[in-house]
Amino acid sequence: MSSSSPPPAPSAVFPDRLKSARDLRGLNQDQLAKRSGLQGSAISHFETGTRKPSFDNLRRLADALGVTTDYLLGRSDDPEGYAVPSDPLYRDVQRLNKKNRDLASQIIRSLAFPSEDGN
Repeated sequence: MSSSSPPPAPSAVFPDRLKSARDLRGLNQDQLAKRSGLQGSAISHFETGTRKPSFDNLRRLADALGVTTDYLLGRSDDPEGYAVPSDPLYRDVQRLNKKNRDLASQIIRSLAFPSEDGN
C-alpha cells in the first residue's frame, strides 16, 4: 500500500486557488467582486471556504481572473487551459526564447488585467 495521501478534494483546493489567482492579478476582494459581478462578501466567503460558489458564479470568477474553472477546482494545474498548437499566435510565441516569452507574457497580462486605477 502506498503511504501517499490522495489529492485534496476540489472543495478543499478552491479557496486557495481563488485567493492565489486573485493575488497574482493584483486584485483585492472588492475589485474581483466588481469584475465578476458578485458581492465582496461572497468573495470573502469563497476564499475562507465557508461558502461554495454555484456553477454560474464559478464561471464568473474564472472569467474575471482569466483562469479555467478546472484550475479553480483543482482538476488542472494549468490555469489557462490548453493552448491550441494550430493557432498562429501560439506558434509565434513558441519561437521566442524564454526571456522574450516572459516579456510577452507580462505585456499580455498588463493588457488583459490593467490596474483598476488606470495606471
